[in-house]
Amino acid sequence: MKIGNIEFDKYPVFLAPMEDVTDIGFRLLCKRYGASMVYTEFVSAEALVRSIKSTMTKLTISEDERPVGIQIYGRDADAMVEAAKIVEEAHPDIIDLNFGCPVKKVAGKGAGAGMLKNIPLMLDITRRVVDAVKAPVTVKTRLGWDNNNLIITDLAEQLQDCGIQALTIHGRTRAQMYTGDADWTLIGEVKKNPRIHIPIIGNGDITSPEQTKEAFEKYGVDAVMIGRATFGRPWIFKEIRDYLDGKPVDETLDFNKKLDILEEQLRINVERIDEYRGIIHTRRHLAATPLFKGIPDFRQTRIAMLRAGKMDELMDILEDVRKRLG
Repeated sequence: MKIGNIEFDKYPVFLAPMEDVTDIGFRLLCKRYGASMVYTEFVSAEALVRSIKSTMTKLTISEDERPVGIQIYGRDADAMVEAAKIVEEAHPDIIDLNFGCPVKKVAGKGAGAGMLKNIPLMLDITRRVVDAVKAPVTVKTRLGWDNNNLIITDLAEQLQDCGIQALTIHGRTRAQMYTGDADWTLIGEVKKNPRIHIPIIGNGDITSPEQTKEAFEKYGVDAVMIGRATFGRPWIFKEIRDYLDGKPVDETLDFNKKLDILEEQLRINVERIDEYRGIIHTRRHLAATPLFKGIPDFRQTRIAMLRAGKMDELMDILEDVRKRLG
């Protein structure tokens, strides 16, 4: 499977772009443990055009995480074109257009999944961005606005005609947000359409190696993108990769090793961002990681962990957890 000049091995698995989640530390670890491609946090086109510092910093990428995509969102065509040009200067491997974010502050203003209510504008933005940059342009979207408007099969062809080089489909409508089950049957229908020749990437509810394999075999997608199941679990990519390659479960990836990975993520974030924001970013993963699930009497430790404001303090708490279970 290829996107532009990027060639992927069989069964590629991608890390989804997620606000306040896919910071550089997390991306580097996901890449190390087998992610075929990673994405930065999605960025506002308007904020890029206005050179908002906090947004500009999201464009920082490392050679060690390639291939890497930068995703932008917005509702103004001129701003999206200008933002794409700014993003291209950061030299990502692809530029992705976000037409799928369902949250109110994005979709409610007509951007992200809000574009599903204005297809002519979505197509105009896509066409103009493709024409404005040399980097491969891809799109991520949903099945439609709601169950009465499941438009993805036709929309996929229209987006392909605009010149995009891959399409990611989240198997929910905007109305569903993240509730209910992702519908992979429609993703499969898009992939089976003989008029579709660009790679189709499936996204939604993939939480295990077994589900990943089913997505490839049952629905025929070219790649799988994983989002929420990666929180505090960058090693999920190794678990999936080993399973798809027919390798046995890696017994060295035990509690201590996984805790080492989370501690390294903290160190990377503090070093590459700063202590305060590095801790804030890492807390989200510590709160969501399955590593601490089932530990008895863990509530007070969890509270202390999520209140820690200094790196040394947080590291001491994590090491105390290690000693308790050692």
